[in-house]
Amino acid sequence: MTAVHVVVPAGIDDPARPSGGNGYDRRICRGLAEIGWPVRVHAVSGAWPRPDRSAYAGLDAVIEGIPDGAVTLLDGLVASTAPELLVPQASRLRLVPLVHMPLGHDSADAEARTRERAVLSAATSVVTTSTWSRRVLMELYSLPGDRVHVAEPGVDSAPVAPGTTAGGSFLCVAAVVPGKGHDVLLNALATMRDLSWDCRCVGSLERDPAFAEALSRRVRDDGLGDCVCFTGPRTGEDLERSYASADLLVLPSRAETYGMVVTEALARGLPVIAADVGGVSEALGQGTDGIRPGLLVPPGDPEALATALRTWLGDAELRRAWRLAAGTRRASLLGWSATTSVLAGVLAEAAR
Repeated sequence: MTAVHVVVPAGIDDPARPSGGNGYDRRICRGLAEIGWPVRVHAVSGAWPRPDRSAYAGLDAVIEGIPDGAVTLLDGLVASTAPELLVPQASRLRLVPLVHMPLGHDSADAEARTRERAVLSAATSVVTTSTWSRRVLMELYSLPGDRVHVAEPGVDSAPVAPGTTAGGSFLCVAAVVPGKGHDVLLNALATMRDLSWDCRCVGSLERDPAFAEALSRRVRDDGLGDCVCFTGPRTGEDLERSYASADLLVLPSRAETYGMVVTEALARGLPVIAADVGGVSEALGQGTDGIRPGLLVPPGDPEALATALRTWLGDAELRRAWRLAAGTRRASLLGWSATTSVLAGVLAEAAR
């Protein structure tokens, strides 16, 4: 079988920097190898998608070393920023960018859009991780529909979280950066001190240390230290325990392509309250009876988020209905083998 060369940002295996994009890249590399594709992974150092000159030099060396005609799957953080290197190679290589988040979406940076457009227009095929991101790319760059494909993230099966009667254990799983909306969450929680709840925020504190420290200071100043904690990143059994002890996932992001933590929560039967951004509604889905296993609220709106959380805490029948819907949605979730199968089909077509 034809080898596939996969170009990714360095550090995707770093447990201190877990992210949906890193997890996706790891799983599809493993999945492709398991079904017989020879996979050659090339990790490129640099602060992608804002690389310096040395990062471009490293990418150039990698690309030049890939043999003529090879299928080359490139993480979008790398691909979308390097048209000078990649567009001239489009006649030599079968370039397939994997776009986790369109860099040109909702951006005032016209140059970023121009650069991303050049790479995606020259590519053999483009893979996105949600129907929403496919639509955005086609609208932004007028890409032919038959060259833009969706390989939705899979999810591993997991035991159902038992939950509590009162439903007051909230969980937020996201790197502590402005885009994930932890400040919105704290603003909402600060208005709810008359109720009984606790909130565990699991995610890297190192991506934006100043922002993380400002939030920690806010927790102390608002007297929320007894009910809000920032744990840092958790993986493996530690992350499993966080999900198992939760009643509700809260995801107040300002932007998400899909929201893999949403399906990870649903795989454990946990309902979700999330900001209605990007592909989150796809990830949340519906139970078999058409009832959503949670609620979507406007992004950047702490009042709406607080209202949703108050409603959850105050309505036992609602909690029961959402948990039932999460259970039926859990049964319909796709595994990573389905993601790999879609991606393998795209790569096989690109190889022809």
